[in-house]
Amino acid sequence: MERIAEISNEVFELAEKCVKNNGINPELYNKYEVKRGLRDLNGKGVLTGLTEISEIHSYEVINGKTVPCEGKLFYRGYSIEDLVKGLNGRRFGFEETSYLLLFGELPTQDELNKFISLLSQYRELPTSFVRDIILKAPSSDMMNTLARSVLTLYSYDKKANDTLIPNVLRQCLQLIALFPLCSVYGYQAYNHYYGGNSLFIHKPDPSYSTAENILHCLRPDGKFTEIEAKILDISLMLHAEHGGGNNSTFTTHVVTSSGTDTYSVIAASLGSLKGPKHGGANIKVVDMFEDIKENISNWKDEGEVRDYLSKMLDGEVFDKAGLIYGMGHAVYSKSDPRAKIFSSFVERLSVAKGKEEEYGLYSLIERLAPEVIAEKRKIYKGVSANVDFYSGFVYKMLGLPTELFTPIFAIARISGWSAHRLEELINAGKIIRPAYKSICGRRDYINIDNR
Repeated sequence: MERIAEISNEVFELAEKCVKNNGINPELYNKYEVKRGLRDLNGKGVLTGLTEISEIHSYEVINGKTVPCEGKLFYRGYSIEDLVKGLNGRRFGFEETSYLLLFGELPTQDELNKFISLLSQYRELPTSFVRDIILKAPSSDMMNTLARSVLTLYSYDKKANDTLIPNVLRQCLQLIALFPLCSVYGYQAYNHYYGGNSLFIHKPDPSYSTAENILHCLRPDGKFTEIEAKILDISLMLHAEHGGGNNSTFTTHVVTSSGTDTYSVIAASLGSLKGPKHGGANIKVVDMFEDIKENISNWKDEGEVRDYLSKMLDGEVFDKAGLIYGMGHAVYSKSDPRAKIFSSFVERLSVAKGKEEEYGLYSLIERLAPEVIAEKRKIYKGVSANVDFYSGFVYKMLGLPTELFTPIFAIARISGWSAHRLEELINAGKIIRPAYKSICGRRDYINIDNR
């Protein structure tokens, strides 16, 4: 079947009718007290469930008033700052973080070794899977490639529909182990068939961590430095989980509650994460900085930078959307703890890569953007840099292709999704079904001859 790219005039006309008959007056949301996006004006989410997996802390209640505070992120009660600080020497943290999220406690060294060994055993795709599934249908979008791989793995699983906890745990562990391969191999296929470049398919090294194997499988020579692997590992830790209310994790809960299989659940979560308002945000940040670097002559001139940011908010430059990407978060106000952690590691990597001047520009905009936004916008809570502000810059310095930015997010977040799927199944309740209020009036049926 040929690719369909054109939109006919007939479809355009139908689209106009679709828009005309589906618009809802924004004032009605306030009239009926609808929390759009399941959040109030202050960004506080509507309580829809309970979880022990992670917690986001962005405000304090003082004398009955909600007061913004420095953002905190906890995995199973442990501060993400402490988890990162706890790494020493050449030890990597993503596998330990995954263990914590899945099983609710930090592993002993022996438990961690066995867990890493188990992931290594699962880090092997079915025979001919790369040739028959990944290489034969390359896609320009790696998230679609990853979702297709996940759904196809269903066909290779003799117990695909079994939702008993041991089986679901086995499926989740396999997906955690295989996400890096499906993502990187999918990119290699795209890079070969679409880009005309040589095809490299490296087998994972069982002695390597997840971060090390990503770099090993991606690069033609399979080589990487310790600091490169370390900061990628930190990135995976920071992206592994973020509360039950983020869009893709909520999707995990919603679809799991229907009783469906693991592969369908994770494919749905991938579809959510693919969205530019969720996992694809860091790509916009990178594009924005490329535009800024081209249009600002002196990266250290605060006045020039401030003026350009102001024009950006006025919709005069870059994509004219009136946004400064990487700034603000649905929950955090004063600070995003992940961005703060990332910042110190980013500086070290920028020195190693000779990108100190570019890092200086990032730091300057991180400081100036909230001030410019406060001057231009009516805001209900503080604005600060979010994790996407720096992650794209990190991935660029690591030489990761833009096509893999969001899949890297997925490689990390599959641990959190898995933990939430298991939690939903263990505490199985009703199917999640929120209410929508109909505002369409009643109409009498008109015979087709009289329409």
